[in-house]
Amino acid sequence: MPERDETRINERIRVPQVRLVGEDGNQIGVVDTQQALRYAQERDLDLVEVAPEARPPVCRVLDYSKYKYEQEQKAKAARRHQKQVNVREIKLRPKIATNDYETKKNHVVRFLKGDDRVKVTIMFRGREQTHPERGERLLMRLAEDVAELGTVEQSPQQDGRNMTMLLAPVKRRPEQEHADAAAPETAPTAEEPAPAAAEPAPAPAEADQASA
Repeated sequence: MPERDETRINERIRVPQVRLVGEDGNQIGVVDTQQALRYAQERDLDLVEVAPEARPPVCRVLDYSKYKYEQEQKAKAARRHQKQVNVREIKLRPKIATNDYETKKNHVVRFLKGDDRVKVTIMFRGREQTHPERGERLLMRLAEDVAELGTVEQSPQQDGRNMTMLLAPVKRRPEQEHADAAAPETAPTAEEPAPAAAEPAPAPAEADQASA
């Protein structure tokens, strides 16, 4: 449901006086609200309250429909540039089965490809807490398995009965980009010997001279 526009414009401005700013951005001063409204109407524009908390409130004269559209576009652009960072969590047991490990690893891969951070938690039970090194080995194994997509942002840390590690998505490796960029340049080398193969072409002329 769209948010209700709470901006007061024209007749909705009910205070007795406002500080008026003209359509050119210059301050006109404190005037009666009715006078400010007439000023805007004479120019086929709107009287818009832009600083309601001021005393008296500040009002500008402008085309409100155009102003509102521009504000919406600015808000959309800001949302596009404001990248939301999500932290997903994956929980493992120290003695996790191979199939379960592969499933959990695939989840981590999917999250990293989606540019999410991943908090990996090892849950210890009972006597498992006496062997924290097993949990650390499992976490580092996972980090190595997804190294092309994620990097360790926070090393394994013990937290009560749990051990956690934070993975962050990484950009494509530079060496891969260089390899792709270099590939088209090396392709033509296979055809370079071709001109040398054409050199024996004058041989028939020599044969004609010998027969002469």
